[in-house]
Amino acid sequence: MTNVALVTVTHEPNGDHHQLWKKWKLRLEALYSELFITVSEETEPAFIEDLKDSAFRVKVIPKKGAAHARREVVRFGLTGESDLFHYCDLDRLLTWLENHPDELTSLLEGTYQTDYLILGRTERAFETHPEEWKATERIANKIFSLEIGEEIDVTAGSCMFSKRSAHYINEHSHADMTDAEWPMIVHRFAHLSIGHRLVEGLEYHEDTNGVLGGMTESEKWLSRMRMTLKVSEAAVGTGKETD
Repeated sequence: MTNVALVTVTHEPNGDHHQLWKKWKLRLEALYSELFITVSEETEPAFIEDLKDSAFRVKVIPKKGAAHARREVVRFGLTGESDLFHYCDLDRLLTWLENHPDELTSLLEGTYQTDYLILGRTERAFETHPEEWKATERIANKIFSLEIGEEIDVTAGSCMFSKRSAHYINEHSHADMTDAEWPMIVHRFAHLSIGHRLVEGLEYHEDTNGVLGGMTESEKWLSRMRMTLKVSEAAVGTGKETD
């Protein structure tokens, strides 16, 4: 077991990731010092019950979007004892375990001198994503990189951060998208260190990571463009009012 706590979120009306979670449950319980998850109230009841019967600490919340769920799980995580957190969207985490489990273990067993570590994708992992994801996320990543002064992939859905960073996030996060907002809170409000590491495990698999079933191609592109705008606005605007 590492000294890292997991904070994650899920919205699973059909229990899409239930069986894959069951496959990796024991590995998750062995990897993390504590496990916190916020689950939408619309999630499959059987999945919620299995989560509650595991080592996960579970908070069932209203469905109010990913940013709300992420903020709630950080607040939840702060009720624990851990000094270091790993945030990862649940579908991303399961993909990581399914395809690169040793890399995840190595990451969690490492030591870090930074207060907020952005986990980005290697070029190979990035290229596994749908075209509309790649094209739009490159824009958000570019805008964030211009703001931070370093080329960074900030839109992969995973990061590691210290407890003091978590307190600042808990106090200041309110954006519609948190990918760029959280590191900017740590950078601009807390004036703490930001790092970046590329991993293979944040690759894309349609069966696990696809989220836009039933949309037309143009609707998929429009949805990703809207998300990119929100991430980009947070990158530019977060913390500027204090300058």
